[in-house]
Formats: sequence, structure tokens, C-alpha cells
Amino acid sequence: MGAPWWTGLDLRVLRHVRGVLRRRGLQLTLVEQRPTETAAFAPLDLEAPLGAGLAVLASALGEAELALVESMLKEAALDVAAALRDRDEPAVEPPGRRTSYHGIIGAASVMQDMYVMLDRAAPSDSTVLIQGENGTGKELVARAIHEGSERSDRRFVITNCSAFNDNLLDSELFGHKRGAFTGAVADKPGLFELADAGTFFLDEIGDMSPTLQVKVLRVLQEGTFNRVGDTETRKVDVRIIAATNRDLQAMVANGQFREDLFYRIHVINVLLPALRERRDDIPLLIEHFLARHRRQRPKRLMPECAARMLAYPWPGNVRELENEIERLVVLAGDEPMIGLELLSPRIRQWAPAEDEVPLAEPDSLPAAVEALEKRMIGAAMRRHGGNKTRAAEELKVSRRNLIRLVQKYQLE
Repeated sequence: MGAPWWTGLDLRVLRHVRGVLRRRGLQLTLVEQRPTETAAFAPLDLEAPLGAGLAVLASALGEAELALVESMLKEAALDVAAALRDRDEPAVEPPGRRTSYHGIIGAASVMQDMYVMLDRAAPSDSTVLIQGENGTGKELVARAIHEGSERSDRRFVITNCSAFNDNLLDSELFGHKRGAFTGAVADKPGLFELADAGTFFLDEIGDMSPTLQVKVLRVLQEGTFNRVGDTETRKVDVRIIAATNRDLQAMVANGQFREDLFYRIHVINVLLPALRERRDDIPLLIEHFLARHRRQRPKRLMPECAARMLAYPWPGNVRELENEIERLVVLAGDEPMIGLELLSPRIRQWAPAEDEVPLAEPDSLPAAVEALEKRMIGAAMRRHGGNKTRAAEELKVSRRNLIRLVQKYQLE
């Protein structure tokens, strides 16, 4: 009798198929007996057997049912194998510039560096901390890490730590026992239990209270926790990805964030660049969002509209850009070209502040002094909303002298 048909399949294929069948309610278990751990992560190659003895155990299935499941498993495995080969193809090709990565759009050099880091971080079980401004795509990065991991066929659970008060977040994360507090009419599992064997994305972890930080640290170190009002200790196997737009190191220095938790989640640190730091990606993102939000006919931006969008600093980052494109598509109606007049006023009327405009090279020392003086006074007046008393205090000049200089440089 020859070797079973599945001995030539990569173990990743079988794991994916196992996840598909599990979701369909079939209780199948793959028993893996491999000589080396590295065999489980070998490149996909259906022609070369792994040299591992694999068996499929089925509970409560007769011979006919087992034969049917085996047939279905084999067909599904071949489909998954083809999909995995296509997915893995870029990894074996000579490295090039990628314009996207698991739904993340960007081709700038800073994004290429991030893709390489995600390639290496995703297959591990290490905790990841994602840092970046609001709107930079922290959840997209977390999801990309999950999809590239061995847990990709399990749950990806998300919660925003700033969306709940302390008591509600405690119950949300860890669950509660019936009668633990008013309104707790039944036992409720927490999100950590729902994420068991999968990935848990804790967004805005910097907003979590010190009390809850201790409980999360316990899960990270020991994999155990207690529901609210319960004495039973529960165990979970969860990979945690955390994200924040706050400076956690400064919070640690100020005593607002636990140092031990910071270093526990800071195993792999992914820094997301702001959109203004990768302006070359704006045209790529515009085309992507135009295609996503178009109604019937494809739409394009008029040159002056595109130029204004390229000049704008996008303080809300990619999220702000996507919302603006969706707005333009809706307002354009059936028109294929989107004009400048449809842009939001804040973008259409935006101009750089005077202190952001490069100074012309002065032709004399007095001219250079006047240019610097004008810039400093203008910046101080803007910072204090036109309050000359406060601006004068900052600049360490008399209010009377400041008024004279404001009139001289026409800065009113």
C-alpha cells in the first residue's frame, strides 16, 4: 500500500483546510509527526513529500462518511495549495517595490521598509506595538500581521480601549460572572476568551487605566485571567497586537503607563509614517479610493484639483484623504471629472503659514534681520490668536514696540 495522498502536501495547506472544515462543523484533527520543526515551515512544494507521517482522525464518522470527507479534503487542499502558491510568489521573486500589502496602499521607501518588517514579524507569535498618528492605518497593519500568521484561520478580535470606561472595559476584556454587578444577569465571556488561539488587537492601549494594565500584563506573561466577580482562573493562548497614537515612553516617565507592560508589548515596534511624510503615495491612494468609491462611471480629478490635494498637508492622514475622495465622488454625480470647486473649503482655501514658506536669500544683513523679525512676530501672533500682550511677553519686547512692528510689517 502506497503512502497516503496527503503526505506530499505542505503542512500549511493542511492547517488552512482544517480551519475551513472546522468552521463547517466537521470535527477533524491533523496529527503531525515530523522529524524536525523546520518541516512545518518549508516552502510550498506539492511534488516533494515532507517525510512526515500525517494521519487524519475523524470522530463519529463511518467509513463512507470518512471517504467523502477525504475526497472533499483532498480537493480543498489542492485549491488552498494553489492559493498559497500565488500568495507566496512575491516572497521568492527578486525583491521589488510593492504598491500594496494585505490592503495597505503605499510604494514609498518608508513603506517598503515596513513591508519587510511585517514579512518577518507576522509568522512569529511575538507581541507587536503599532505606533502612529490617527488615520495612518494601524488597524490595517494589525490585520495584515494576523493574515500573515499561523493564526490566520482563527479569530481576529478588535477593541478600542478608549471607547469604554474602566468598569465596562474590564467586563469587555475579561468577561463577568452572573451577579458580579447590577445588570450582570448571566455569565459572559470576555474578548480574551473569544480570541483564544487567535489574535487580539488592543487599539489605543495608552488610554487603559493602570488597574487594567496589570490584568493585561498577567495575560501576556502567564496567559491567565479571572472574569469580573469570579474566582476561577482561566487560561488562553492569544497573540496580542497593541496600538496607540500616544508617546508611551513619555507616559512611562510620567507614571501614567506601567514600565513592565511597555516593555512586554514593545517586543516588535512598527512605526507608521504620517501621510505628509510619504507624499509620493498620495496619487496612488487617490486612484485606489476613486476606484473603491466610484458609482457607475470611472472618475478622475481635474489637474488643478489634484494639485491642490497634493499640496494639502492632510493632518487626518489616509483616513481624511479617503473621506474626502468619497465626498468628491458623491458630489460629482454623473460627471466623470472632479473639479476644484467640489473640494472641501479647508483644502481648497489652504495656504501654508508664512513661517512655513522658505525665506528668499537676503541681499544684506539688515534685510535678513527684518525677514527674521517679521517671521517671528507673525508666528507669535498666530500662536496667541492675535493677543499682542501675550505675543509681546513671548518675544520679550514691550507691547508698544510690538504694535509698532506689527504695523510696520502689516501683520494685523
